[in-house]
Order: sequence, then structure tokens, then C-alpha cells
Amino acid sequence: MARRTGRRPGNQGTREAILDAARAAFAERGFDAASIRAIAGTAGVDPALVHHYFGSKDQLFLAAMNSPVDPGEVLPKVLAGGADGIGERLVRTFLGVWDSPAGSAGVALLRSAVSNDWTARLLREFITTQVLRRVLDQLDVDPAELPLRGSLIATQLIGLAMMRHVVRLEPVASADPEALVAAIGPTVQRYLTGPLPT
Repeated sequence: MARRTGRRPGNQGTREAILDAARAAFAERGFDAASIRAIAGTAGVDPALVHHYFGSKDQLFLAAMNSPVDPGEVLPKVLAGGADGIGERLVRTFLGVWDSPAGSAGVALLRSAVSNDWTARLLREFITTQVLRRVLDQLDVDPAELPLRGSLIATQLIGLAMMRHVVRLEPVASADPEALVAAIGPTVQRYLTGPLPT
């Protein structure tokens, strides 16, 4: 009998322990304050093993969230056209993900976030650090306005996902995506680049 070559398969229990520790850390401390070292300590592993399994803190967060899409891969297309039209591109991209088969994981997370504070904190961290921050950091707006702008954008995007995929409010639930982009994109654009009330 021939021996197998190559690296031995990883221990699934170790990977799950890291993910459990990461979920707890991200929910309790948030993305920015959670460290790979602390997550590794909670999981009882060396920090190098966390990097081995997940690569970076961003990738660990996406795995902990069970995210079907990496915002770091889709948001450059949203940002590529500059500030003009970014609201429509963001809504179009958002719908493209949520309306696809990959969106079912987001729907499950959204349903859970409504009734579970821990999941709500993870969703809040995901939206803030992985989506909104990446978009807002590319715009020429007053840094003091970023939290309000981000929160207003989240009301539109998460509200859209909730009404379209969870509540299934008609006609939004079955509307053509481009009709929703045309209706919601300008509002998101105003939140991104327009003047805010004083």
C-alpha cells in the first residue's frame, strides 16, 4: 500500500475552536479591538495557527461570519467609477449579492440578528468594518460625518434586504433590481456625498 504524500489534513476541531473564539471576540470587542493573539489564546492555539488556517484577520472575520462574499473583492468595482454614481453602484452590487444563491446566508444572518443580540453585534461589525468603512474611506467627506453617513446608508441597505428577502413586502420583493437601484441609489448617493442636515 502506497503512503500518501503532502501535508496531513488539518484538525477540524482546531479550526472550529478558532472560529468559536473569533465569533465571541468579534461580538464582544468588535473587529478593531479583537486581536489574533487574544483569539488564539481563547482557542488554546498559537497565533501562527490562526494565520495558517485563515490568513488574515479580515479573512478570519469573513469565515466567522460565514460570509459567502468577500466585500474586499466586490467593492473595488463599486469604487472604480469615482464618487459620481457610487450610490447606484453600491445598491446594484448589494442586490446582486443578496438576490443570488449566496444571499441565503445573509438572509439567515439577518433573521438571526433580529432576535439575537450576539448575532446583531456581529452583523453590525461586518457592515461597519467590511462594507461601509471601505466605501466611506474612499470619499472626500468630513471624517466627523462618517458614522452618521454610514448609519444612514445601512438603514437603506439592511432595510432593503429585510423588506425584499425576510418580510417579502410587495412590490419590493419581486421588483426588478434595476428599478430598486433607480429608486434607492439616489438616496444612498445623498448619504454618501451630499450635505447632511446640521
